[in-house]
Amino acid sequence: MHFAIASSQWKILRNNMKKLFLIRHAKSDWTNPELKDSERFLNERGYSNANMMASKFKYKTDLIITSPAIRAISTALIFARNINYNSNNICIKQELYESSVKKYLDVIHEIDNAFETILLFAHNPTISDLAQQLTHALPMELPTCAIVGINFDVSDWKKVKEGDLFLFDYPKKNQS
Repeated sequence: MHFAIASSQWKILRNNMKKLFLIRHAKSDWTNPELKDSERFLNERGYSNANMMASKFKYKTDLIITSPAIRAISTALIFARNINYNSNNICIKQELYESSVKKYLDVIHEIDNAFETILLFAHNPTISDLAQQLTHALPMELPTCAIVGINFDVSDWKKVKEGDLFLFDYPKKNQS
């Protein structure tokens, strides 16, 4: 007996796809002008939006990577708590703060291939630029706490160049 499998179905069956979620940190607090940019924490709306978006997130996660900025770490911790990810395993990367798309790609290309599904928390404008470069499909810049899900038909993170956008969600999208 011969079974024909369409190439789109074959991608689903081949269990070697990498899945990357780019997540812009939630809304930060600007009330204390004495704080350095990297020390700003989430405001009330930021905490609320991060909890709402994290509670909707239903993907098994192998690794969380975040910028060292407090607002990015806080957003990552909220997601970790909601998806039962051990927060001690969150990887903080300096290269994700005030840097370039190239540096973000360097971080992605360094990921151990044992990890299939990654959450990466970082900042605009770079995270939006990266999402656009990887998908060529986003209709707008990422709002705070936006989630972009991208599938890559590769088994090696070093080969990540362009992928298929399968998720684009953000807090205000859920309020309409």
